[in-house]
Amino acid sequence: MRRPLLAIALFAIALASGACSASTAPGWTYSPPTPAPAVTPAPSGASTVPSAAPAEPTPVPGGPAASGGAAGAAAVEVSAANIAYEQTAISAPAGAPFVIHFVNKDAGTPHNIEIKDSSAMSMFKGDIITGTAEANYQVPALAAGTYQFVCSVHPNMVGTLKVGG
Repeated sequence: MRRPLLAIALFAIALASGACSASTAPGWTYSPPTPAPAVTPAPSGASTVPSAAPAEPTPVPGGPAASGGAAGAAAVEVSAANIAYEQTAISAPAGAPFVIHFVNKDAGTPHNIEIKDSSAMSMFKGDIITGTAEANYQVPALAAGTYQFVCSVHPNMVGTLKVGG
């Protein structure tokens, strides 16, 4: 009689300990930051233009001078190689939209351009592109002044943007 009672007790203990150690989701979960949508590398002779609104980039034929809708917008050239911007000082007109033709020469490495004002507030943030690829960033009009541009992925990549005279 003791044996069946012992078996039942062991079964109850096993069942209770199994319930306590069952895999359940914790009361909290980690969610990594959502990355900005990547711009698909453009075929030769075409680039992409991400809009200021979160929308899919549109292909823009015509290379660096193409502005993606801002007729006559100035084009500024910036390229990245060896985890650094090749141009660390660029300029653009004040009070008018302009285009940054960005070339990522680092194969398999993601880069972008984010423009920040003197208080480090983001004024523009281009989509991250993984090299080797190109994109045309359509930047809205900025007030005259000096801004910093930085890669959101590699904060050691910095440059200066002078807007206006």
